Amino acid sequence: MQSLAEGLRLPTNGLDYTILAIYFVVVLGIGFAARASVKTSLDFFLSGRSLPAWVTGLAFVAANLGATEILGMAATGAQYGVAVVHWYWIGAIPAMVFLGLVMMPFYYRSKVRSVPEFLLQRFDASAHLLSSALFAFAAILIAGVNLYALSIVVEALLGWPQWVAIVVAGLFVLAYITVGGLSSAIYNEVLQFFVILAALIPLVVLGLKRVGGWGALSDDLEAAHGHNYLTAWGGTGIGQSNPLGANWLTIILGLGFVLSFGYWTTNFAEVQRALSAKNLSAAQRTPLIAAFPKMFIVFLVMIPGLVAAALVPKIGTPGSDLTYNDAIPYLMQELLPNGVLGIAVTGLLAAFMAGMAANVSSFNTVFTYDIWSKYVKKGQPDAYYLRFGRVITAIGVLASIGTAFIASSFSNIMGYLQTLFSFFNVPMFVVFVIGMFWKRASMKSGVWGLLAGTTAAMVNYFWIYKQGVVSIPTDQGANFVSAIVGFAAGAIVMVVVTLFTAPKPEAELAGLVYGTVSPGLAEPPAEGDGAWYRRPALLGWGAVVLAALCYLPYSL
Repeated sequence: MQSLAEGLRLPTNGLDYTILAIYFVVVLGIGFAARASVKTSLDFFLSGRSLPAWVTGLAFVAANLGATEILGMAATGAQYGVAVVHWYWIGAIPAMVFLGLVMMPFYYRSKVRSVPEFLLQRFDASAHLLSSALFAFAAILIAGVNLYALSIVVEALLGWPQWVAIVVAGLFVLAYITVGGLSSAIYNEVLQFFVILAALIPLVVLGLKRVGGWGALSDDLEAAHGHNYLTAWGGTGIGQSNPLGANWLTIILGLGFVLSFGYWTTNFAEVQRALSAKNLSAAQRTPLIAAFPKMFIVFLVMIPGLVAAALVPKIGTPGSDLTYNDAIPYLMQELLPNGVLGIAVTGLLAAFMAGMAANVSSFNTVFTYDIWSKYVKKGQPDAYYLRFGRVITAIGVLASIGTAFIASSFSNIMGYLQTLFSFFNVPMFVVFVIGMFWKRASMKSGVWGLLAGTTAAMVNYFWIYKQGVVSIPTDQGANFVSAIVGFAAGAIVMVVVTLFTAPKPEAELAGLVYGTVSPGLAEPPAEGDGAWYRRPALLGWGAVVLAALCYLPYSL
């Protein structure tokens, strides 16, 4: 496995380890406190659909703010510069708003317990089984990325052997999810959100102070990397060059539409948090509330990456012993005093556990509900599925330990994640969006669209890009193209298959296609939901406008 630079060792002391120990005790305490509310499988997998919007909203953003997000986006900032803002302002906010305003009513009103279960209702069992298998496999791969990120950081910073870091943290995640189910994961994610902020804010403040402020940092980076390194859209004209290696068309279509909407609207690790909300209004507001902190978190990961690029001009190049993934750990070593250092290390561990817990909790839900109960052990008592859910959680953690080694071949782990999203989330999104907006889409078109989209994205990446059939400057640029290819292939195949196969009876599409409503599922608004500041449309469009305004200082 790759590791962080050998010289990165933090001068941790007893105070730092005490902070770390207190955090682990609190995490386990939350898990055991949540156990009292777990009476049924719905309690275990979806928190009994009882949580308020502010809790699910913070858990929604924390589930995405894993170690891979922190290390990976800081690495992306060091490698590509200010272009990292695209992953937030065009690559997250519009899709999160679309999820809240358009898709959550379909998910919540249909009473599905997972994303693949929606495909079972809209298409057929073959689309359901394939999407369940693909999602379960992807969840374990992504959980493995979090394990890998944790192990290289802890080994380098604290001197713990990789296997110790993996086993200890994995056991803690296993313990609090197995005991308290999704409620434990969600309440811990709310705690982890604030711990992560406490870890990143000092890095930003002290990092800017070290380089002389934003003005001095900008001057240094412009001299070293050129003006386009500090602009979001500079050099993105078709045929022009820029650090990201992508033009405006692939950024908007590949990242802003296909990858972004594919991830945020079909990734059950995120959608599961909204499905645990207490009513439809809270479910809709979950991603909309999360959108506001999400759009500003970019500064907490981008600035450390830029500071690292200024302090170590050759970071990530053959002339340096630091990879891009070293940006955050390097600054922790250089800038943080004891005590604050303990909080920062705890924040990284919290980020790891938030990311891994999100994927493990979504994996156990999909495997139990969508694979085991539907195709292996049908009609068992609810207590059986509750017990099985706890067993498969342990199996998922063990499997993710194995997949951690796959991530070791990528110098930028965010590039690896984007590759996975183009393979698995994008094909699922095209099936969702066509099935949701086109009544004629046939039952069989779902499974063939999934197969075509996944296959096309993989062929584009492993053959056309990796074998040099078409020259694409960077891995990220290749991911954007793979996403577009996968989406187009899935859409074309769905249309062709629909023309030659039978549509689903219109009576069975109520509540599953845009413009239809399931009879008997109307839900009266809860007390206070009519307040103007809780209106989903206002929250959603407010987030989109604010994200667009954020681009202005970086578009000149």
